[in-house]
Amino acid sequence: MSAQIEAFLEMMAVERDASPHTLAAYRRDLDDTDGRVEGGLMQADSTSLEAWYGDLARRGLSAATAARRRSAVRQFYRFVLEEGWRAEDPSRGLTAPARGRPLPKVMSREAVEQLLGAAADAETGGAVRLLCLIELTYASGLRVSEVLGLKLEQVAGNPAFLTLKGKGGKERLAPLNEPARRAIGAWLAVRAPAGSPWLFPSTGKTGRLTPRRFEQLLKTAALKAGLDPAGVSPHILRHAFATHLLEGGVDLRVLQTLLGHADIATTQIYTHVSSERLSEVVKAHHPLARRPDSR
Repeated sequence: MSAQIEAFLEMMAVERDASPHTLAAYRRDLDDTDGRVEGGLMQADSTSLEAWYGDLARRGLSAATAARRRSAVRQFYRFVLEEGWRAEDPSRGLTAPARGRPLPKVMSREAVEQLLGAAADAETGGAVRLLCLIELTYASGLRVSEVLGLKLEQVAGNPAFLTLKGKGGKERLAPLNEPARRAIGAWLAVRAPAGSPWLFPSTGKTGRLTPRRFEQLLKTAALKAGLDPAGVSPHILRHAFATHLLEGGVDLRVLQTLLGHADIATTQIYTHVSSERLSEVVKAHHPLARRPDSR
């Protein structure tokens, strides 16, 4: 490793109080780059750096890893310029790699049914509440903040729709199917009359159930149902609502309204999820997909 890289790492440790983990990552990235770029980091020009950078993807490195290495190299050259070891920065032309938007995790219909079955497999008030939470989230595609922010007045009279206020005070209607309405009724029958305005009251500071507690309850139910807890959360239930509706033929504009998205581009990500899932179904169940190649 070059003396300049060692000096840079020493500066990061002393002046910026970088952690050992961060220093080790910088050391690996800069050492690898120094060995691969033509002439090494201290002799490299912009052309050789761009060639090195373009090769990262061909080597199979992810966009996140490429971005980290670019950042390490850029910071190294800023230090080199400050020390007067070079007169120009050859890394200035390196543009950050485009990062594709990650597709949301989605539960299958079968997994949702398993989760509901596990939540219902008890006759306690906590089980009734959890079943209500799951039914509400999955039936209406509500955000976790919207579910836990529901007030008793919003479910009074067994409504077929919930009226919700989103960003900027905009209102939208969220549908309640029959199982969700039954679950609300069952919860209201056992909910302690504590004088709280919240549908899901709590003794905590906010006076209502917290997102963290909701997620903990879901993880416990997932384990009971034989599901991977990492694939179950309030957000994933919302994603399941959207994907299953889209697979059923719901118009994208209608789905945008139901989810409360201001921009349809946000909703369009579900078309990619749905396409992938449909492709998996075809591969798994179509007779020609399973037939051995006879050519």
